[in-house]
Amino acid sequence: MRADARLVAEVRDGRTVLRELRSMAPLTLLPKRTRGDAVVHLVNSATAPLGGDELTLTVLVGAGARLRLSGVAATLALPGHREGGSRATVRVEVEDGGVFEYLPEPTVVTARARHTAELFATVAATAKLRTREVLVLGRAGERPGRLRSTQRVVRDGAPVLHQTLDVGHLERSVAHLAGRRVLATELRVGEQVAAASGEWWSVSPLAAGGALVTALAPDAVTAQRDLDRASRCFSPASW
Repeated sequence: MRADARLVAEVRDGRTVLRELRSMAPLTLLPKRTRGDAVVHLVNSATAPLGGDELTLTVLVGAGARLRLSGVAATLALPGHREGGSRATVRVEVEDGGVFEYLPEPTVVTARARHTAELFATVAATAKLRTREVLVLGRAGERPGRLRSTQRVVRDGAPVLHQTLDVGHLERSVAHLAGRRVLATELRVGEQVAAASGEWWSVSPLAAGGALVTALAPDAVTAQRDLDRASRCFSPASW
């Protein structure tokens, strides 16, 4: 299956509106009525991603627009009948003064799945970006499949973050993720914050502006709780 979805937000008469909202199964975009910022829910309208699937979501946030895109249910990366793994790519552009929050639900890498998740973002100098990723290595009692997650973010022409995580290759080693089955990260671009850490989580400032939060946990609920705890290091007024 190949699917391409597109979401464009812009400012009109002082309000953020959705100029373009194009879904393609299984990527279904559902807007929520609000009086302020634009809010859209991302729904998997079919079982996906399966092996062989190619899913692409493109998001453009215009100058001064404010958009929040959130998931409503966990994503299951599953093996398929076709050869090769699945791929899900998110491409983001945030123009000057724009604010974009991308908060999907956890991705569960099921047994025998081979999945690639990619995020490519370009952020203007005065824009802000917040994105969260929670990776769960297998369902309860099952060994995980393999997942490669890549995040590449550029702000005002300078690289902010370029990292690739491979999970599921060393699951038999006690050193792999310190024996924990959930890896969660949150990237914030356009905010300044000091380094901080707690039990199984840390906040690392980035040289080009922003910070990366990382947490290891035994389950997704604990991981998201730790991310929320780390978020207290940031100024609430910034969003």
